Amino acid sequence: MRSALSLGYLDGRRAKGTNSLPTWLFISVVVLLVFSAGAVLFGQATGLGLVKQEAGRPVAVRDVIISRGSGDIVVVTDAVSGEMIASYPQDAGGFVRGSLRAFERMRQVAAMPADAAYRIIKWDTGRISLSDTATGERIYLEAFGRDNAAAFAALLDTQGGTRP
Repeated sequence: MRSALSLGYLDGRRAKGTNSLPTWLFISVVVLLVFSAGAVLFGQATGLGLVKQEAGRPVAVRDVIISRGSGDIVVVTDAVSGEMIASYPQDAGGFVRGSLRAFERMRQVAAMPADAAYRIIKWDTGRISLSDTATGERIYLEAFGRDNAAAFAALLDTQGGTRP
């Protein structure tokens, strides 16, 4: 019996060499990697070409508890005084309601208590952030649009917000 190499369709492949990476392509990739690493090191050492975005200092801080009430009503209460700040019925408070769902999911995955406070922070740069005190997660609300950030800024009024 003849071997598979002598059946005809594999005979022609025996004489060919292996496909190799062209030398010029390999050298180009190495040069690009060395240049990129050098540019990053130069930027870190000198500070040239870097874009830094600092959060700034907090101007107002308020800890709130956002919870679901009966009838799928979202209730926002001050964590310190227990005073109800806002109440959103089922068809209102879309962004506050959506943020609550996202943070509830993060808390569930991290096995954290559901009744921990959230922290709303207004920074001196004008940005507003929402932090979860249980998981340590923080989102900057401007990423979701000015109107959505304003929904949480309204919860940070001068009566309940503290000035650090």
